[in-house]
Amino acid sequence: MNWYCIHTKPQREKNAVEQLSSLFGVEVYFPRIHLHKTVRRVRRQVTEPLFPRYVFCRFDIGATYRAVRYAHDVVNLVSLGETPAVVADQLIDDLKVWASEGRISNSEPRLVTGDQVQIADGPMQGLQAVILEARNDSERVAVLLSILGSYARLTIDRQQLAKAV
Repeated sequence: MNWYCIHTKPQREKNAVEQLSSLFGVEVYFPRIHLHKTVRRVRRQVTEPLFPRYVFCRFDIGATYRAVRYAHDVVNLVSLGETPAVVADQLIDDLKVWASEGRISNSEPRLVTGDQVQIADGPMQGLQAVILEARNDSERVAVLLSILGSYARLTIDRQQLAKAV
């Protein structure tokens, strides 16, 4: 059995997790992060998905693919071409360790669009990126990450970034 990344409908991750785990007996991992956020002019601690609209599932692709693919609130499996992409066990283990440490975003490093940064914490630690979007009212920023010769847009917590020298 391998881990796969499941693309869900917007804000329906919890429902997809419940259905996949209870109806189909699939092992599901839904990483979340604690943030300090201003909600209706009050600063509160909230829990949000680490990867909005994505959850990870471990299942036998031959036996359970159709049930998972067509489950309620599931859009599709993340694929490379026609083949569902396998997520490494080590990445899931690293995410579980990192997320279990009760990460809370407190302060924000000053970042502006175009800054060269390095990911200083988490499973992608040490990778270089460029800030694409850094709004003052958001604790997360969009970065452009170069991996294996291609570029990926990633939304990441400001706390995980350090300005590159």
